[in-house]
This record gives sequence, C-alpha cells and structure tokens, in this order.
Amino acid sequence: MPLSTRAPLAAAALVLMTGGAFAANDLPPPKTDAMPPVEVTITAENGAPSCAPAELRLPAQSNVDLHVVNQSNLQVSLTAPQIFQNKNVLHHDGDVVHVASNDAYLVKANGKGEIRLRTIAAGEYTYGCTATSKQDKPFTGKLTLIDPAK
Repeated sequence: MPLSTRAPLAAAALVLMTGGAFAANDLPPPKTDAMPPVEVTITAENGAPSCAPAELRLPAQSNVDLHVVNQSNLQVSLTAPQIFQNKNVLHHDGDVVHVASNDAYLVKANGKGEIRLRTIAAGEYTYGCTATSKQDKPFTGKLTLIDPAK
C-alpha cells in the first residue's frame, strides 16, 4: 500500500479508537444490588463495649454495606453467626481485620471500617461486641434478617 494511502487510514483508525474510548467513559457505572450503608456504632462504659443498634435489622440473603464506627478506646471483636465467613465477605476496608476463627472482625480502637457482606437466611440470630481486654463482659444484641420479598 502506498504511503499516501496509509496515512489517512491510520488517522481514521485513531479517530475511531479515540471516539470509542470517550463513549465508554460516558457510560453509567454498573448496577449492584448493594443497599444503602448500615452503621454499627461501638461505645464503652467501664471497660465493657456496647453496640448500637441493639437490634440490627438487615435483609436476608442480600448484599449489605456495614459501616462500623468504634468510638471507644478498646479493640473490639464484632461477631455474627456465619456472616463473617470468607465465603460471605465481599470486601472490607479501613480499621477492621478479619479474625482467624472466621467468625468475627476486629475493630481498631477509635477506628472506622466498612465490611461488605452477603447475609444468610432469614431468621433471628445474636450478634455481639467483645473487647479483647474484657472478654468476660460481652455485649449481645439481636440480629434480625428479614426476607426482602415480604
């Protein structure tokens, strides 16, 4: 192909590729089935942690964005049945660390974190907060998972 023919073809290809890139960036972000964030706040009195809300209500078998705020100067383990297992945790970030037992997340003193997870079947369960320094005084709350179809 002569050089005079190649230059216009290359320019046309560049315009097409550039135009395609701009169009792709104008697309809306992909949709997810994550719900608005739910916040759990940890406080302490006399060295014993407490979680709020005392009754945590979440949709069952759904993706949930759990925001954890530890307002105490204690390291606290946040526990819930099966929910914090690796297979149900989609992502975590911030001052939270997955506990090796696979049943909890450790929240740094005065820390904040986010745990995106998949909830389990509908029903009533317990969830808790336990300070690593006061394991004899755990907080126990109620976790209600509601069928989103109802």
